[in-house]
Amino acid sequence: MSNRPVSVIGFDADDTLWQNEQYYKLTEGHFRSLLADYAEGEHVSDRLLEAEKRNLAHYGFGIKGFTLSMIETALEVTEGRAPSSVISEILAIGRDLLSHPVECLPHARDALEALSGKYFLVLITKGDLFDQERKLAQSGLGDYFDAVEIVSDKTATTYRRIFGKHGEGPERGMMIGNSLKSDIVPAIAAGAWGVFVPHELTWVLEHVDKPEEAPRFREIPDLGHVPELVANLA
Repeated sequence: MSNRPVSVIGFDADDTLWQNEQYYKLTEGHFRSLLADYAEGEHVSDRLLEAEKRNLAHYGFGIKGFTLSMIETALEVTEGRAPSSVISEILAIGRDLLSHPVECLPHARDALEALSGKYFLVLITKGDLFDQERKLAQSGLGDYFDAVEIVSDKTATTYRRIFGKHGEGPERGMMIGNSLKSDIVPAIAAGAWGVFVPHELTWVLEHVDKPEEAPRFREIPDLGHVPELVANLA
């Protein structure tokens, strides 16, 4: 390993390398229409969000947990009277979500290509194992990564483990992502650099305040700025 400040760089996947939340929003819109005879759309969305919050500890992150939360919400909103046709349609739109196309975000490939071979690159993502593996394969970005870590959650402990496993510890690690809560704040707490790349549709449960006073916090408008930012640290 060289004496550069950063030797291992972690990238988030969903809404950092490729679009994701937009498909959840489309599915939620379909779900609201299914329950239009029982409740206003905003009420359905509020109940769904509450179900997701309750269920994270049981189902984790990802499409399967989201689908189960939609079923639970449908039963709550209809007071247990949701017809089987509605439940079947919820299962169908959940399956559709598991097969949505992979649309890489601007500059994702160029950024990875510029860094590949110069730094140890790790994809660090949470969610359904099969779904994340599918999206990585279909994205065509897999060959740029030296390692893939699909985790149940992202905490400071997670980053200490990953940067210790693949490098010399978090002090020489960097995490790049669109979620302040999952990608940036815990990475900085672990001792790594945290590079925030905002996305307009980041899930509401991933919103926290920016750690702007943290010396290792950086914000860039898109992935096209990553190579220059990393180079400037040296």
